[in-house]
Formats: sequence, C-alpha cells, structure tokens
Amino acid sequence: MAKRSAPEVNAGSMADIAFLLLIFFLVTTDIAVDSGLSRKLPPIEENQDDIVIKQKNIFALNVNANNQLFLKAGEDEKLIELKDLRALAVKFLDNGGGTGKDACKRCRGAKDPKSSDNFQKAIISLSNDRLTKYKTYIAVQNEILAAYNELRNREFKREYPKLGMNFVEANEKYQDAQTKPKEKEDLKEKLEAIKLLVPQKFSEAETKNI
Repeated sequence: MAKRSAPEVNAGSMADIAFLLLIFFLVTTDIAVDSGLSRKLPPIEENQDDIVIKQKNIFALNVNANNQLFLKAGEDEKLIELKDLRALAVKFLDNGGGTGKDACKRCRGAKDPKSSDNFQKAIISLSNDRLTKYKTYIAVQNEILAAYNELRNREFKREYPKLGMNFVEANEKYQDAQTKPKEKEDLKEKLEAIKLLVPQKFSEAETKNI
C-alpha cells in the first residue's frame, strides 16, 4: 500500500503574524514604572569658599534603628512623631528670625531669633540609621518635601493669584503633554521664580549607626 505524503504547512505568513502580535502586545500592555524620589543635584562650583552655617539655621533630623525621629533645631532637642514632622518643618522654614540683610519679608512665622533666619538660609538635614525601615525612610522624605510644597503653594498663590492654582498644580500642568508650548514656557518661568524664593535646601547624610 502506497504511503501518503504529509501535507506541507505554508509558513510564509508566520513572520507577518508574529510581527502583528508583537505590535499588538506593545500597544496594549502597560509597562510598570518604578516610582522614586525626585532629586536635583546642585552644580559643581570651583574655588568655592567655605560657607559658615549658623546652627540655628539647621533642622537636624535623625532616624534611628527603631524608626524613632530625633529632632535638633536651634536649641530645641526632642523626639517627635512622624505625624508632626511636616508642621515642625514648615514652622522652622517659615520662622523668619533674621534681621537686617537676613530679614525675611515673606515669612509668617514666630520670628524667633533662635531659629532660622529666612527661606534661603534654612537647611533641613536628614540622617538615617542603617537599620531604619525603608517605609519610614520614604515617609520622612515625603513629609519634608510636603513641607516645602506647602510654603511654595502659599507663595505661588500669593505671587500669581489670577492663575487660580498653587505650585503643585502648576507643576503638574507644566508636565502635562497636552499643555500648549506657550503656556508651558510661562509656567516654567513662574515655577522657577518660586523655587528661587523658597529653595529646597535638603541635605541627606550617609547612613550610619545612630
């Protein structure tokens, strides 16, 4: 009995099908993007003279291995709760204790001479223990950045009341791809002005055993 030959499969269009499937999955699949902390490093300045920083202008925050927050700001040293961090940071940044050339006309704080002089000189310093939980580390960072944004929101609305938005909302609109180029340029100029007015001077030390 004669053997029947197996029918051949036409694979000529397989490459086209595979290519179409690849395009389909690329278009329809969501690509996960890891969220992180936004940091902009300052430019390197050569021949920079040593800058003397007054202790009262430093908001020194230490997070130990037990995830406890120890604050040293001016003459004040104490353990604080995470829920109080933002308000304490705003109070420090907005103190306005400077006089003469260091006076802060926009600050609305207590003007305590033992606390920070103005927005430009106030520095928040953070140090963490090597055993600090990552969840606590992120939460502390978020509260500090929220303190800066609270003051920037206030000053943005005060400087540009007709826009009807705060600093964070203006920044989101600036980053929106649907915002028109001319409007983007206008928002960029205003955002940079507020960043200069309330600079984010946030220093983070290398982890250590606290």
